[in-house]
Amino acid sequence: MNNEANLIFIISSFCLAVVLILTRERIPERLRRPMALITIALVLFAFFLIVYNFFIMGA
Repeated sequence: MNNEANLIFIISSFCLAVVLILTRERIPERLRRPMALITIALVLFAFFLIVYNFFIMGA
């Protein structure tokens, strides 16, 4: 499994979530909801990757 790619994805998805939270006033109204939903999906997948990697390391 490519752990470097997983780590880059996890860091970038959390950074996207932080940027979206910090700049929510500057994002146009029609883009807020779709960007928030995409970011939530990416962060949930990042959590899944973290848990999955912990299970693999333990096996």
